[in-house]
Amino acid sequence: MIEMNKVFLCGNLTADPDYRNTASGLGVASLRLAVNRRGRFDRETGQAQEETLFIDVTAWDKLADFSRNYLSKGRRIFVEGRLKMDQWQDKETGGNRSKITVVAERIQFADSKPQGEGGGAPGGGGRAEGGSSWGRADSGGGSQAREEPSYERQGTADNTEDDLPF
Repeated sequence: MIEMNKVFLCGNLTADPDYRNTASGLGVASLRLAVNRRGRFDRETGQAQEETLFIDVTAWDKLADFSRNYLSKGRRIFVEGRLKMDQWQDKETGGNRSKITVVAERIQFADSKPQGEGGGAPGGGGRAEGGSSWGRADSGGGSQAREEPSYERQGTADNTEDDLPF
């Protein structure tokens, strides 16, 4: 039997990343992603209905550092990751609670660099290979220009630091 837990999302950050360090010093960033989807066509209004999903994403270690250094509210990003179920007891009611989040395995820009920031290649979407945080692109005139950074988690270790929900 085949089993798979893989998620691909593209959306806008609703806030700046919330970066923290665990007791062991491992970086973790919490991201909130808004993903829009055009749904069915409404015949009464003549327009397509749009729905927005708000999804919590957790980035660990170097992905967390990348998020803290390069991501900000409003940026459009692509996230590749896996689903994770967080479970806890509500402090007020004592009832069991749960929430599905995404653990990021790769993050990259899906927009151009925001206005007012220097550098960057047109179109953004840069993706680094082999753990480097900067890609390179030919800018057409023979000179090299820096692309937007992105980062892909290396290795298979499950960095969940006791799977603490935030």
